[in-house]
Amino acid sequence: MRRNIYLKMKTLAEARRILFEAFSSDSTMPGEEVPVPDAVGRVLAGPVSAKLSSPNFHAAAMDGIAVMAEDTFGATENRPKVLQVGDQAHFLNTGNVMPEGTNAVVMIENVHVLDEKQVQIDAPAFPWQNVRKMGEDIVATELLFPQNHVVTPYCVGALLSAGVAAVAVRKKPQVLILPTGSELVDWRDLDLKTLQPGQVLETNSYVLGKLVELHGGAYTKHEKIADDLQAIQNAVRKGLEDRFDMVLIIGGSSAGSEDYARSVITELGTVHVHGVTMMPGKPVIIGDVGGKPVFGIPGYPVSAIIAYEQFVRPLIRCRLGLPDLEPQTVQVEPTRKLASKLGVEEFLRVKLGEVSGRIVATALPRGAGSITSITEADGIIRIPHHVEGLSDKEPATAELLRPLSAIYNTLVIVGSHDNSLDVLANQLRAGNSGLTLSSSHVGSMGGLMAVKKGMCHLAGSHLLDPKDGSYNIAYVKKYLPDMVSGNQVRIVHLVFREQGLIVPRSNPKNIKGIEDLQRDDITLINRQTGSGTRILLDYRLRQIGMDPARIKGYRNEEFTHMSVAVAVLSHTADTGLGIYAAARALDLDFIPVVTEQYDLIIPQIFFESPNVQTLLEVIRSTEFHRQVESLGGYSTQKTGEVLL
Repeated sequence: MRRNIYLKMKTLAEARRILFEAFSSDSTMPGEEVPVPDAVGRVLAGPVSAKLSSPNFHAAAMDGIAVMAEDTFGATENRPKVLQVGDQAHFLNTGNVMPEGTNAVVMIENVHVLDEKQVQIDAPAFPWQNVRKMGEDIVATELLFPQNHVVTPYCVGALLSAGVAAVAVRKKPQVLILPTGSELVDWRDLDLKTLQPGQVLETNSYVLGKLVELHGGAYTKHEKIADDLQAIQNAVRKGLEDRFDMVLIIGGSSAGSEDYARSVITELGTVHVHGVTMMPGKPVIIGDVGGKPVFGIPGYPVSAIIAYEQFVRPLIRCRLGLPDLEPQTVQVEPTRKLASKLGVEEFLRVKLGEVSGRIVATALPRGAGSITSITEADGIIRIPHHVEGLSDKEPATAELLRPLSAIYNTLVIVGSHDNSLDVLANQLRAGNSGLTLSSSHVGSMGGLMAVKKGMCHLAGSHLLDPKDGSYNIAYVKKYLPDMVSGNQVRIVHLVFREQGLIVPRSNPKNIKGIEDLQRDDITLINRQTGSGTRILLDYRLRQIGMDPARIKGYRNEEFTHMSVAVAVLSHTADTGLGIYAAARALDLDFIPVVTEQYDLIIPQIFFESPNVQTLLEVIRSTEFHRQVESLGGYSTQKTGEVLL
C-alpha cells in the first residue's frame, strides 16, 4: 500500500487562518424556539425583552399591616397611634397585593393588637416602606439578555418572571464522529480479559463527542469503521448528505499505508491543510466537502484533544455566535530546563504548585498517547516553534486548565441611564466581540466622579450648562480639570434624545408642561439628585420662577428613565421627567420639553484600548444607529463624534 505524503505543513496560526477563511465566521447557526426551562446552556439567537414587570403589582415585602404612611406620622413610644383595622390598617402576608389606598407595611413585630378592630403602633412608617413596588425587579420591555447570551438556570427565573415562555436559541451544530481503524475495540462489546495485543479500546469518539456537547454542539457517534477506504468514504458522504454540519474522521490522518482520511477528503472535496507544526496533533487534516468542514483527527488521545481544541472548538463556537474560549494564564517558573524541538510549537502539559510565593511548573510525560498527561495537568505551557526550549531561570506563561479565577471581559460604564445602552450592550455581544457592558446608573455627576476616582472605563452624561445651553464640556472642565489640562479625557457624542414629561395614556389630568407641576392634583416622580434629568428640571423651574417645595412628590426619586415610566404606569405618580423612548416602551404619552445631548466621558488611558475601540466601532455602525432610532425620540446625526 502506498503511503501518504504530507502536503507542506502549516504553522498553527496559518492553519487557523485557512480554516476561518474557508468557513466564514458569518455562517452562524439559525435559530429555533424552545421553552425557557429547556434553554439552559443554549445561546440566544436574538435579544430577549421582558413582557411583564416583576412584580406586576405593589406587593407586601413583610408580614404585617398595610397602612397609608401619612396616617402613622407622629407615632412614638410615648404617644402611640391607634389605627382602625379594615380602614386604616389591613393585615396581610408577605407577597400579598397592597390594598387600595395604602403605601407602606408595618412589620407584624411592631404591631400591638388591642382588639379585633384596633391596633397600635409606636413608630411612624414612611411611604413605600416594606413594599416591593411594581417593576422593582424587572420593568416590562427592558432588555433581559442580549443576543449571544448563554442561558443559565438563574436566567430561567428572570425570563419566566418577565412573562417570557419561550426563547429563540441557535441550533446546535450537528457533528458526525467517525472512529476508524481495524485495531479498535468497542468497550461495550469487550470482555477486558480477552483484549489481544494490537487491539485498542476506542475512547476518542466519546471524549470528542462530550467536548462537542460541552461547547454547544450535538454529536452522533458512528459505529467504528475498519481501515477500508470505500467504507469511510461512504460514511462521510452519507453524513454530509444528511443533517450533519461537520464530520470528524478519527484516525488515519497520518502518513501510514492504511491512513485513509486524506484520500477520503481528496476524493470527495478539497484538502486545505495536512499537517500542522504543533506537537501533539501534527497530522491533523482540514478539508472541505460540499462547503462543509471535514477534519482528519489524529488517533492518539492527546493529539486528538489538542487538534479538537485548536480547530474544531473555535469553529463550533463561531457557528453559535460566540468567541473562542480564551484560556486564563499565569506566570510560572519551570522546575528544570525544558528542551523542545525547533520548528514545532509544543503543548507541554505541566503540574503547577505555589512555592514561596512563586508558581512552579513540573512537566508531565510528553507522549501523545498518554491521556493522563491531560487529566493530571494543571496547565499547558506552549513552547514557540522558533525556540529550542525553556530555561529554568526565566518565567514562562502557562494556560490554566484549572482556573484560579473567572475571566471577565467587561466594559464598566457609570453615570446617567439611557435606553440606548441596552442596544449598545446587545450589539457588542452580537458582533462576536465577547465584550459585556456593565452599566451602573448613578446619575451624570456620579459618573464624572467615578471617572475621577478611576472606578470605570467610561461614564454616560447629559449635563446642561445653563449659561450657553451646551452639554457636558463645562462640567468636565470644572470637575476633571487635571485630566482636561493633561489631555487625559475624551468626550464622545452618543445620541440626541427627546426629554419631556411622561404621562398616562390620554393624559387624563391634561398636563401641558412644567408649569402644571405646581398643581395640587399632580404628583411628580423625580430623578435622583445629581442626575442630568434632575439638573434639567431644576434649571427649568428656576427659569419660570417655580419653588420646588410647591411640587408634590418632588423628593420622590427614581434612578432610571424606565423606573420613572413605570411609576407613571402604576399610578404611583401622575408624571415624571424622562426620555421619549421610556414612555413609548410602556405605551405612555409624552409631552416634549427639550432635545438634549447624551455623551460618553472616556479617560484617555482607556480610549485607545481594544475594548473601547470596539465599542466606538459599534456606536458608529449603521446597525446601531438604526436600532437606536427605532426606539423613538433619538437622533444619531452626530453619534460617534469626538467632541473633546
